[in-house]
Amino acid sequence: MRWRRMGALHVVGEARVNSFQQHQFAAAAAIVKNAGHGPVVEEIHGLIRVYQDGHVERLPAIPDVPCTWGSTAPGAPGGVAARDVVVDRATGVWARLYGPVTTAAGSAVAARLPVVVYFHGGGFCVGSAAWSCYHEFLAQLAARACCAVMSVDYRLAPEHCLPAAFDDGLAALRWLRHQAAASASAHDDVSWWRARCDFGRVFLMGDSAGASIAFHVAARVGQGHLGAPLGPHQLTIRGAVLVQPFFGGEARTASEKTMPQPPRSALTLTTSDCYWRLALPAGAGRDHPWCNPVSSRGAPRLETLPLPPLLVCVSEADILRDRNLELCRALRRAGKSVEQAVYGGVGHAFQVLHNCHLSQPRTQEMLAHIRAFVNAR
Repeated sequence: MRWRRMGALHVVGEARVNSFQQHQFAAAAAIVKNAGHGPVVEEIHGLIRVYQDGHVERLPAIPDVPCTWGSTAPGAPGGVAARDVVVDRATGVWARLYGPVTTAAGSAVAARLPVVVYFHGGGFCVGSAAWSCYHEFLAQLAARACCAVMSVDYRLAPEHCLPAAFDDGLAALRWLRHQAAASASAHDDVSWWRARCDFGRVFLMGDSAGASIAFHVAARVGQGHLGAPLGPHQLTIRGAVLVQPFFGGEARTASEKTMPQPPRSALTLTTSDCYWRLALPAGAGRDHPWCNPVSSRGAPRLETLPLPPLLVCVSEADILRDRNLELCRALRRAGKSVEQAVYGGVGHAFQVLHNCHLSQPRTQEMLAHIRAFVNAR
């Protein structure tokens, strides 16, 4: 269970703190600490090691940052406020909230804003709402798309295999529903954020594994798993944004088999398979419905899933490209409302890792597509 101290409200925009040396010391200490756990049985280089006795070591690939750190969208005159909150004390799930302080024109935010509930990527096994790359991206999203953001830090596999992350997604929506039901005159740690939110316009969003979580949580909400509303206060899911959704299958797609990946690629076929071995229940394969919702024999028919309108963002150089495009085709055949956007020349997670010379312009294209999708609903 991961606990974080929930910090005070801050305006995002303080200077970056260099923690490289701290991570070097932490990595060296981890080698000594984990020496007694037997051989490594699963490993994704630089990210995670799983030992024979079940011990899990996550390596400091990307620094955690407090909600005081980061930057607003480049060139945006306004600011973004952020705060960490506890979602579920029993499970340790928490979230980082973002809200624009001023508009792009520099005036104070007056109207209530759509709410984006975001799930980070990391193959269900690594990642955090506190990772610097997500903190920076979601501050940009709040500023550029003019929305309130709730970034959920859910439980990770293999300690908490699926469906734990899906359960945590529903827990986050229940927390959000309580905020919708709170009195307008109530003053607490999140009243500043709650006052900005239009709870009748909620969007689920995530990248990679987080997009898979958003998909499955949207289906669960449509099936009534969220439960009855709290009095007259409604929480309405208007859409879902799936960025490079992480799905799989025993049969390989063409892009999985032949797409060349550079050394710094965020996702290769080997790492994808390892993530699924760690995330799925013991004995499950890649045709499990949580991995393969399109063609798994055990998956509900897409026609029967009550899904909101979807925007699927696909990277041209991602090994998941063909699987993402097939998802779009399958959803359309099932009668679902699906928009797709393909980003040329970039790979998996380009918008947070900035590992390509085209990352910045493509990220701005993605933010514009998300804003248009949200504003249309």
